[in-house]
Amino acid sequence: MRIGVLGTGNMADALGTRWAAAGHEVLFGGRSPERSRALAGRAGGLPGTLGEAARFGDAVLLALPHDALAGVLAGLGAGEGALRGRVLIDCTNAVGPGLLLTTGTGPGAARTLARTTGAGVVKAFNHLPDSVWRLDPLVAAPAEGPLAVPLCGDDGAALETVRTLVRDLGHVPLTLGGLERADQLEAATALLIGLWKSGRDPRTLLPHFEVVTAGSREGRRER
Repeated sequence: MRIGVLGTGNMADALGTRWAAAGHEVLFGGRSPERSRALAGRAGGLPGTLGEAARFGDAVLLALPHDALAGVLAGLGAGEGALRGRVLIDCTNAVGPGLLLTTGTGPGAARTLARTTGAGVVKAFNHLPDSVWRLDPLVAAPAEGPLAVPLCGDDGAALETVRTLVRDLGHVPLTLGGLERADQLEAATALLIGLWKSGRDPRTLLPHFEVVTAGSREGRRER
């Protein structure tokens, strides 16, 4: 598969490098030609501009700081078709001061992105930091099995493309629903970031799955 990567930062490096190692052709486009060339050299990919990455291949990874998106998309002429109809993987997090979402009570980041670009947006890979995506999948996986990657999107073909890319990293795709569910995923990620930064383990909030579902199973047997 041919994958364009918008950005040259940590997430672009982590995911793009892993996809290149899995045999995909990856073009890294950044605002700095030097950074694009350096990352492409390390990852075994191709260097390019943001515009070239936006138009490259089968899928595009959006791996830029959320507060830089408006300017970048305006420069790409997003409303004029640079990303229209593309499979666009959104791994950004609109988290601002106080670890609160900068989208407020309005539509989430992924829904806004889909509306402004006309792309087949899939929210994915945003719930964990780049350090996890760099790991061997067997190391990153929880004890219960492979690491699940939540996906949200309204475009069925785009979702299937991203499911393939998740599996190529050795993880398991978990489709949660449409982009309205991406709002919830973005909010949940902000909560996770806050817990991690404060030194708290989010896993302590949740019992084992069997404990939660035992009551419903008992109810079904009684009926």
